[in-house]
Amino acid sequence: MRGSPRALASFVAIGMLAAGLLAACSPQPAAKPSAPAPAAAATAARAAPPHAQSGAGEPIRLGAVVPLTGRYASIGAPVRNGYELAIEDVNAAGGVNVGGVRRPLELRLLDDESDPTKTVQRLETLYAQDRVVVYMGGAGSDLHAAGAAIGDKNRIPYLGVGFALYEIHQRGLRYLFSPFVKSPGIVQATYELLNSLPEAQRPRRVALFAEKTDWGLEMARLYAEQAPRYGYQIVANEEYAVGTRDFSDLIQRAKAAGAEAVMANPNPPDGMALVKQMKELDFNPRFLHLSRAADGQVWADNLGRDGDYVVTSPGWHHAAKFPGVAELTAKHLAKYGKLPEGATGPAYAIVQVVVDAIERAGSLDGERLRQAIAETNL
Repeated sequence: MRGSPRALASFVAIGMLAAGLLAACSPQPAAKPSAPAPAAAATAARAAPPHAQSGAGEPIRLGAVVPLTGRYASIGAPVRNGYELAIEDVNAAGGVNVGGVRRPLELRLLDDESDPTKTVQRLETLYAQDRVVVYMGGAGSDLHAAGAAIGDKNRIPYLGVGFALYEIHQRGLRYLFSPFVKSPGIVQATYELLNSLPEAQRPRRVALFAEKTDWGLEMARLYAEQAPRYGYQIVANEEYAVGTRDFSDLIQRAKAAGAEAVMANPNPPDGMALVKQMKELDFNPRFLHLSRAADGQVWADNLGRDGDYVVTSPGWHHAAKFPGVAELTAKHLAKYGKLPEGATGPAYAIVQVVVDAIERAGSLDGERLRQAIAETNL
């Protein structure tokens, strides 16, 4: 299947299953107004007042900081597409009812260049100059980890997809919401998938390649902690820095340890470098799960057949049988000339959640929006 990586098409089940396992989450977004409802729930950690815009018919400004360049560009673009399509649909349907006045949405989007420092800077710019009423995040757990606290600082709800980091939701951030699968769900779904195989065929010996970021280390810790429960043995537990170009030592140690499965969550450039070197070193584990790296079309475009049979765990897929998904897919094809990718549906859902919260709150006041988002039950 050259049009999209077999990993994405053949193993989307793990993402859909894990999406139902979010800790500290419950409601599942449904269509609003003609929505693709990804299997996701709002992970809330509370919020409070931003600046309230006012005036009949004035646009409601939604702020987004998204990596359109740098290492996360290939997963940032699908997030942007989801925001754009959702806002177009809302405006085409007449806008948002705020206390009896219908107002259009306006997207203010900035590129953080996949740089956490610039994520924070751009969020502050949206607050100071654009007077946005909500923040909508980009993609990449380390970028979200840097930016999420800015919502609490400026008393503006921060909603993010494209990040599975769970620990950040334990920090007491009142304004942070994330309708996206989290690390514990991915780990559980991965092991449950392996245990769905006939017992004699399960790859019991596991190597972990942990990116030295909050999310990379969190995932490796959870995989290691849960391995005995599911009947797996961690035979190699290696770490590497973002931007690593030579993975040969990690690969050789995993190969020497007899690893039958490899689990990692590299960014797309690092993941592509890793797989190329695994092929060069003739390391072909029976199960290769690379969260995030293989989610987009860029994977197949760059790796060809070498990128096949890699498992991934997107939070959504255009073939999922949820209301509105087919319509979103058709609109995406018409606007962008290609199928939507894994982060597009969840990004669309963020706008659904925001619109629903504004209409229930009847206000753009930050604290009232925070409360309305926390009570989301779509």
